[in-house]
Amino acid sequence: MPDKFCKFLGECGSCTLDMPYEEQVKFKTELIRREFEPFYRDKFEFFASQSAAYRTRAEFGVWRDGEELRYTMYGTKTKRIFIDKCPKVADPIANLMPCLLKALTKNQILKERLFGAEFISCASGILATLLYHKRLGEAEQSEIESLAREFAGHRVMITARAKGQKLLSGELNLQDRLKIGGKIYKFTFGDGAFIQPNTAVNEKMIAWAKGCVEHGADLLELYCGHGNFTVPMAEKFKRVLATEISKSSIANALKNCELNGVDNINFLRMSAEELMSAFRREREFNRLRELDIFSYDFSHVLVDPPRAGLDESVINFIKNYENIVYISCSPQSLKRDLAQLALTHEAVKFAVFDQFANTAHIECGVLLKSKNA
Repeated sequence: MPDKFCKFLGECGSCTLDMPYEEQVKFKTELIRREFEPFYRDKFEFFASQSAAYRTRAEFGVWRDGEELRYTMYGTKTKRIFIDKCPKVADPIANLMPCLLKALTKNQILKERLFGAEFISCASGILATLLYHKRLGEAEQSEIESLAREFAGHRVMITARAKGQKLLSGELNLQDRLKIGGKIYKFTFGDGAFIQPNTAVNEKMIAWAKGCVEHGADLLELYCGHGNFTVPMAEKFKRVLATEISKSSIANALKNCELNGVDNINFLRMSAEELMSAFRREREFNRLRELDIFSYDFSHVLVDPPRAGLDESVINFIKNYENIVYISCSPQSLKRDLAQLALTHEAVKFAVFDQFANTAHIECGVLLKSKNA
């Protein structure tokens, strides 16, 4: 068992939990209950994962030993671990991994200076990305196209990446389907997009967030990505304003609105801090010339920040709204942020999402309501 759970997940958060899954559920629930007792004393909801074959996104190192190739990962104190099988990855990835490695071992061009492989499994198939420490050229382009044809029956797309370079075996078309509350939502996204690695638990996270809304006016969402929460949440509100710094994510978010027939969302390519500055009227943005951000009546704010949590300026801004839905990938930064948010808001729902079964990683969701409501 990790030492004090890596000092409350202050390190990598990927330590292996060597215990039956039922005990992991109890262990994680008790840990969160103890750590967040100052903010919440009601029942914690726990959304479990499959204990195996749950990861639809995975990354591995590739190590060359003579003419042979091996998948690797790093353990404690950077000790290299060779991977023959990975029970955590979804079956399509698990089935592809040995076949791909065998093909690469035979290919002198593609195995030269190869150091890593990434996999994404979704409704449209599998994307395998090969990572290189060399300049890529026509020879590599030809070989990845040939490799993709070899695995055409498995619906595999191949990309090769090196510093400042990306080669594609064909048209990139990543699409997924999520079932939430009996309804199917379609999503398209880029190969570099952040996606939740456990699709089944992601569906539970979105359903939980939707369940936090009984009656909504308008929604403000920060860190929206390609619309993972935004698109399904939109039906709960009159209008939605959502922000994201990534240009490609915004482009895909707009496509996802079209795919799902959603027309009440305005996406802004702005950081959360830039939007706060605009609301404080500190500066004007060309991106806001045709949008009156002050016309919104936000009843809810949804935040899904990176591991570092929320900046103080964002916390001070969202404190002004009655309902806050906080999705967190780091209990440590969540606890820090709740210390400030608890001055004005009360936690009324708290969920634990087990995105990474058999590891020490935990994701959480909290619904906060204003004490002055």
